Amino acid sequence: MSDLVGWGLLSLRVAVLASIFGAAIAVPIAFVSARRRRWWISVMDAMLTVPLLLPPTVLGFALIVVLGRHGPIGWLVREVSGTTLLFTEAAAVIAATIVALPLIYLPAKSAFRAIDSELEDTARLWGASNWTLFWLISMPMARKGIIAGLVLGFARALGEFGATVMVLGIQGEQGKRTLPIAIWLDCSEGKYTDAWPAVLVLGLISVVVVSMYNRFMHL
Repeated sequence: MSDLVGWGLLSLRVAVLASIFGAAIAVPIAFVSARRRRWWISVMDAMLTVPLLLPPTVLGFALIVVLGRHGPIGWLVREVSGTTLLFTEAAAVIAATIVALPLIYLPAKSAFRAIDSELEDTARLWGASNWTLFWLISMPMARKGIIAGLVLGFARALGEFGATVMVLGIQGEQGKRTLPIAIWLDCSEGKYTDAWPAVLVLGLISVVVVSMYNRFMHL
């Protein structure tokens, strides 16, 4: 039971952090992408969308290359801190953030595009800066799309398996594993009865999150 609680808490931490980091990256870019047409915006748009199309194993392999001891980020972290990123909770968060990004980005972009541009033009005429426009006008009006993306991103991060198992391993630092990895490991060993508690916990969390989302959307 203690292992199940630990795996559940790890899964929740990873999903929450992935949602926060994903929103911090995706929402501002979605705001700019919905308003401007530049070549670099098209590049960013493609980079944020492509994880939705890539097989998780391909994404996991790319992360191993980048986060490994000889990869650019892994090498830098090792030189600065003397530690490695692979097989740590941080690696799991990075993997979950990347797979959640498209699901946060696309609804936010659609929500920003749906805002009447005349309202924003009027705000600019009254002296509103881009920062004020983003926080006080566009964000509140796009909030339902943003929250929808956050819910989708959280659910995707919570159930992420393919890329995570490649960068965290079957047992990461101090024997840590997420609930999806625990379920897969039990099933691969034929321990289907042992997998049930983790399955039920994941299902319960998903139902609670969707219920909270539906309640908010009807406010």
